[in-house]
Amino acid sequence: MMKQVWLGITLAIAAPLWSQVETNATETATNPVEDARMQTPPPVRGADYPTTGLSEVRSNYLRGGLTFSTAYSDNVLGSTTGNPISDVSYSIWPSIALDETTPRLHWVFSYAPGFTFYQRTSSRNQADHNLGVDFRYRLSPHVTLDLRDSFHKSSSFFNQPDLVASGAVSGSAQSPVTGIIAPLADQLSNTGDASLSYQFSAYAMVGASGTFNNLRYLNKAEVPGLYDSDVAGGSAFYNHRLSKKHYVGATYQYSRILSYVVGAQSETETHAILAFYTLYVTPTLSLSFSGGPQHYDISQGQLFPHARAWSPAATASLGWQGQHTGFAAGYSRTVTGGGGLSGAFHSNSASASVRHQLTRNWNAGVAVGYSITKTVTPFFFLQSSQDGHSISGSASVQRRLGEHVSVEAGYTRLHQSYSNIAAIATAPDTNRESISISYQFARPLGR
Repeated sequence: MMKQVWLGITLAIAAPLWSQVETNATETATNPVEDARMQTPPPVRGADYPTTGLSEVRSNYLRGGLTFSTAYSDNVLGSTTGNPISDVSYSIWPSIALDETTPRLHWVFSYAPGFTFYQRTSSRNQADHNLGVDFRYRLSPHVTLDLRDSFHKSSSFFNQPDLVASGAVSGSAQSPVTGIIAPLADQLSNTGDASLSYQFSAYAMVGASGTFNNLRYLNKAEVPGLYDSDVAGGSAFYNHRLSKKHYVGATYQYSRILSYVVGAQSETETHAILAFYTLYVTPTLSLSFSGGPQHYDISQGQLFPHARAWSPAATASLGWQGQHTGFAAGYSRTVTGGGGLSGAFHSNSASASVRHQLTRNWNAGVAVGYSITKTVTPFFFLQSSQDGHSISGSASVQRRLGEHVSVEAGYTRLHQSYSNIAAIATAPDTNRESISISYQFARPLGR
């Protein structure tokens, strides 16, 4: 329901601004209007930091490809069996992506289905779907509309063409919570947001956004102790440019989190007012901080009292995009929920991702993440809490064999310590080694 409300608000605000679009004007990088345009700092932007080098950034292309991979995992069935079972899998990943840029519009569409077959545990054979849309349009020289949506249907967290690339880093405290990673579980997830920003002077900007995230486990027997959730919310911000490099501002954030436990429902509402500061050291290097008070109100049915309190929230992030290297790192402390857990919890998380083009034909990447959760309302579960932590890391190296063919080797390790969650407790570790070969093509658009 919330996503329809926020989308309606966004469209309602945008409608009267269409008349400001100057369809006959041609804007370039030398236009004074272009030079005066402000940045939208990471604490309020919502999008992830890029982790590719500038030399790899290309727009106005139709891309496609086909990837074959094989992998060995020492825990292909998760914890449902009580003991980890190893197996070898084989996957095929066709993909297609469309990236188009005009003076006012930039949009990216990508789709990658996947098919995986196991050598011994054929019951785990699966089909996955990954769909993404990223749309940015300047309604006028001062008004920008952003729409993003990401849909995943997966039976395995590890079944992705590039695990390093999936270790995205955000500078916003309102980015989706990872929560628990169920290594092998049939699940659907959908994350989307709509935002509108308006620069009303040379040094000031305001904006609003709406977000949602849905998580569904299709087979509850695979994930004992984990639960479906819906997260919806919105925010409004004021952004002020002190100089070309220094930005300050404030943002208000609201979220409503529903967790669905068998026979019960947990609802959490949060309100946060955060001040932020961003330093653009160079056009491709930024450092951001935000912090402020957050209030949460938790309802857990008629058997348990409401829980209300104040808690500090904070984020810190760094992003750099060099000619051949992309790096991003972030930290977040907040009260949130969802991600497979029930109720609300204090979340402290940190992540970093780097990708480097070693030579013309060699690329390497590393992504790491750490999170710790502490239940805000442990009385919701009379027998236990859901406190715990997780550590993950992925590394890969890629070699181009020609214009269209490349080979990649990767390693991923996942450790999750949640002693009271049955889906994780008995086999908390997963190690996976993989090798893949890909064929990729790119066709320029409009040339």
